[in-house]
Amino acid sequence: MTYRSPLLNTPGAVEAGGPDAGVAAHYGSPLPEQKHLAAGSAVVDLSHRGVVTVTGPDRLSWLNTLSSQALTTLAPGVGSETLLLSIQGRIEFDAHVVDDGETAWLLVETEEAEGLTDWLNKMKFALRVEIADVSAEWSVLGSTAEVADFAGRIVWQDPWPYLGEGGYAYTAAEESTHPGYERTWFEYLIPAGELESAVAGRALAGVWAAEALRIAAWRPRFGVDTDEKTIPHELDLIRTAVHLSKGCYKGQETIARVHNLGHPPRRLVFLQLDGSQHTLPAPGSTVMAGERAAGKVTSVAQHYEMGPVALAMIKRNVDPALELVVDDDGEQYPAVQELIVAPDAGQVIGRQKGFIRTPR
Repeated sequence: MTYRSPLLNTPGAVEAGGPDAGVAAHYGSPLPEQKHLAAGSAVVDLSHRGVVTVTGPDRLSWLNTLSSQALTTLAPGVGSETLLLSIQGRIEFDAHVVDDGETAWLLVETEEAEGLTDWLNKMKFALRVEIADVSAEWSVLGSTAEVADFAGRIVWQDPWPYLGEGGYAYTAAEESTHPGYERTWFEYLIPAGELESAVAGRALAGVWAAEALRIAAWRPRFGVDTDEKTIPHELDLIRTAVHLSKGCYKGQETIARVHNLGHPPRRLVFLQLDGSQHTLPAPGSTVMAGERAAGKVTSVAQHYEMGPVALAMIKRNVDPALELVVDDDGEQYPAVQELIVAPDAGQVIGRQKGFIRTPR
């Protein structure tokens, strides 16, 4: 059954499409909603997201053996992020993880929940764990600030872009200037039956607002900024979702090989788009470097301060100083690129100089 949030009955609500179908893109005032969200005075309906639980005494040690993040000692209430990878190191699932002392909660994109639940159930063997897809029972609300009235509820705080233990930054800029530090992000779990009462009297912002702030923070999103070939290095996800010195897990050899000896074939880039057309290119539009196709736009939004902005996945060797052009079926948008993943990312062994930096 196709999900439809009860908050779409709010006056002015306009439903989103694509991966956010079922919740509101906006409630009639996209840019003012974005300002309120950035200021921490509005919440976003993310009730279409998937929620998977893992219970049992072996839950964290078991998840630790399967995924890219060190989870064995994850403290209750601390937000983490972990990836489940293919043998080739490609991202198959990306989970926002928080443990409450009895249950590990995995917050995922809508399309991930069923597949993740099935895959985890196949990997249980004799371990003391139970896995359930509880997406129909729980709703997610997003906010850039802690909501006092939600104290005591389960909440995941995004670790992005803080360098976790065992992580590594692939950015080209000084770490202190990373725009992700300007955005805090919380995802609250609310019983589905309490969603309407939980937001009663609160300002609402649509997912367009959340997406604009995410893009400005260079925060990649699974299923939007990824495809079937994406490896974590291309997105700078080594910083928050991968522990480089933990034990073996599927895909670990590729993670180590690219990090130590090679380079990721592509890199995520932030684009400041020319806003003179008063339109936005569609995700999937071609990014041109001169006469050559260099990649694809993955996310695009109208930011309330910066204007039209986008994330794109482009070839690693595209000149960082080159002005790019986004081509949307003949409509062209000049775009200034801002480095997220450095062109020389990877090949850490023997490195004498370069852009990327270890945690300080």
